[in-house]
Amino acid sequence: MAINLEKGNTINLTKAEPALSQLKLGLGWDLVPSEPPIDIDCCVFICKHDTQEQPKLLSDKHFVFYNNLKCPQGAVEHQGDNRTGAGDGDDEVININLQTIDPNAQELSIFVTIHNDSRGFAHVSTSYIRLYNELTGNLIAEYKLGQEFGNESAVQVGSLVKNGSDWEFHAVGAGYQLGLGDIVAGYQ
Repeated sequence: MAINLEKGNTINLTKAEPALSQLKLGLGWDLVPSEPPIDIDCCVFICKHDTQEQPKLLSDKHFVFYNNLKCPQGAVEHQGDNRTGAGDGDDEVININLQTIDPNAQELSIFVTIHNDSRGFAHVSTSYIRLYNELTGNLIAEYKLGQEFGNESAVQVGSLVKNGSDWEFHAVGAGYQLGLGDIVAGYQ
């Protein structure tokens, strides 16, 4: 049974799915009726921690998003940009192979952003991130992005954090009124 996460929750993915080696991250959204289409994007920052324990990109190529679909190792791969959210199920998918991630990676920060649009998440009726065991299709956890992000154009949904040999998902739930470029600058 999937766990519904809330801001501040943590789930040990390795304990929840002991044979987990490949993770699927699904982003889905639906518009408020009568709203024009809105392009929501998902991206992953593959990071190590600096001396102040702040996550920093391993390299520019370790930022996976709609214009850089794969990291150098191929361990994190974006399956393509959906610009409208039309259709059922996950609108964007990022596949993560936990076994082949760069060994220097300590954290994968996950953001959802509204692309080039001043409207916030109040213009979306539902939006979520789902974590699946890619090999079995089992839904492990879901984090719904509620109306607390109504005025925000970007949300750090959470982070996959390596803890010894285990991977944990930390539901961060931090909203920002920033563009993607501003967020990237904070990880360099």
